[in-house]
Amino acid sequence: MRLEPAASDDPRDVLRALRAAVLGAGPAVALGGSDLAGEVPPGTAAVVTTSGSTGVPKSVVISRNALIASAYATAARIGEGAWLLAVPATYVAGVQVIVRALLADREPAVVAGPFRAEPFAAAALGMASHVGGARVPSYTSLVPAQLQRLLDAAEHDATVAQALRSFEAILIGGQALAPAVRERAEAAGARIVRTYGSSETSGGCVYDGVPLDGVGVAIVDGEVRLSGPTLAEGYLGDPERTASVFPSDAAGTRWYRTGDGGEIVGGVLNVTGRLDNVIVSGGVNVSLDRVEAAVRGIPGLESAVVVPIPDTDWGQGSAVVVPGIDPSREREVLAAVREVVGAAVGAPARPARVIAIAEVPTLRSGKPDRATLRRLVGEGSPDPRD
Repeated sequence: MRLEPAASDDPRDVLRALRAAVLGAGPAVALGGSDLAGEVPPGTAAVVTTSGSTGVPKSVVISRNALIASAYATAARIGEGAWLLAVPATYVAGVQVIVRALLADREPAVVAGPFRAEPFAAAALGMASHVGGARVPSYTSLVPAQLQRLLDAAEHDATVAQALRSFEAILIGGQALAPAVRERAEAAGARIVRTYGSSETSGGCVYDGVPLDGVGVAIVDGEVRLSGPTLAEGYLGDPERTASVFPSDAAGTRWYRTGDGGEIVGGVLNVTGRLDNVIVSGGVNVSLDRVEAAVRGIPGLESAVVVPIPDTDWGQGSAVVVPGIDPSREREVLAAVREVVGAAVGAPARPARVIAIAEVPTLRSGKPDRATLRRLVGEGSPDPRD
């Protein structure tokens, strides 16, 4: 099958390309990779290229069947209706919003341009419709930073607050949702569903810790592995990486090695963090994802990001990058952070620094740009406004 890029990153161009790739005869659409073209395996719908939050690029081959299986499993879990596209259409979360809308025979509403609360609210409330006297449920997909921005706006804008309440479900993925943010969302009347997945699983495939129908979850040597009809075919032009990341077990079941640590308790998956986002501080392994989760539980630090730094005494340490605070408060905040992290994760995990910046740099997906943050911290953490 022929692989061709969408005409542009504009959501409407991506929508047209996906309509042909998923509902028609193709071609398959290349998203996020400017120089991708050529032949791909039959049945391919999309090749989604992302650099990830750490800057390592990957081009994931996703079949038509995988995208459809994911969309139908989502509908079985949360229901069918109208969808609002508020995340980049070239990322897998955006692709799935479009595919769900196409399979429901509805055009998705679109929030184009930089994300702002007011256009989002206008688009959300403009989706209201009825069929046979019954209201058509509406849905959207966001990353935590978008949700937090909407919650901040909703405190003084009744229209934004109404928009948040209007959705039957708001899927939140891309990164862990801080408990404090979820509590704020629930208090505002927003119906939040936390999703877990990646391009390799055609988007979120575990909702609030419970796998979608047909999705298997296993913990092997502490690593979360996923199986089922939503798995991608592998990585374009990289058979070795594909074989390593998508192994088959003795029964012939194909699994995706997520690289995340986790545990299953009472049938519910709890993801503890990236297995490779670990430092060794004074001979002790420290998960920076666990440190970040503890920090984000502190009121006012819900958007903080934890990055590794060299430590002359312990070999490695960590710094907490906090947006929107005055630099004069760094020592005060550090004391609170060290107390909370020490209690939650252990003394060796306590961060060495707090760094105030104006705003956390993000990728187009809305995730923190951790590679840029590491460079900023390594260069002395200058304020991005300078």
